[in-house]
Amino acid sequence: MKTICEKTNIKDKELSVFGKTFFFIFPSLLLLAFYSCEKDKIDRNPYFTAVNFNINLNLNLPSYDDLRYAGGGVNIRQGGINGLLIFNLNGNDFLAWEATCSNHVIKDCSQLSITGVLAECSCEGFEYSLATGQLLNPEESTENPYPMLFYNVRRSGNTLIISN
Repeated sequence: MKTICEKTNIKDKELSVFGKTFFFIFPSLLLLAFYSCEKDKIDRNPYFTAVNFNINLNLNLPSYDDLRYAGGGVNIRQGGINGLLIFNLNGNDFLAWEATCSNHVIKDCSQLSITGVLAECSCEGFEYSLATGQLLNPEESTENPYPMLFYNVRRSGNTLIISN
């Protein structure tokens, strides 16, 4: 009988250590991790003004043929500040970007053009990925390059609804 009690006491002590670890140390570490992790805030170009629009694109129209395949893109003049760049990411998902270079003051040359899967600025030759919106060739003096400005895209059948 004595050995059974001793085994029970050992298990109680083990549970007690586990309980202390789980209920005191683990939540403390969790709180520490939660408050010490801070997401990097992505700022947008301060020269961009907020533009409200709602555009419907019928993908059956010949002017949008380039959007029928993955990696295809079109530049349209509607919406945004200088128009929109629409990109077919994978055959099913579409992305819409502002057609204005986001890394300088808006100028006549700041309108982006599509070259393959890249958007190019004719001012400084900046190149952006149409798949991610990231600047691919920042100048050495650019400390915090801005990504391209993203707009909401929703697909309903063969119609893209793009809005801000």
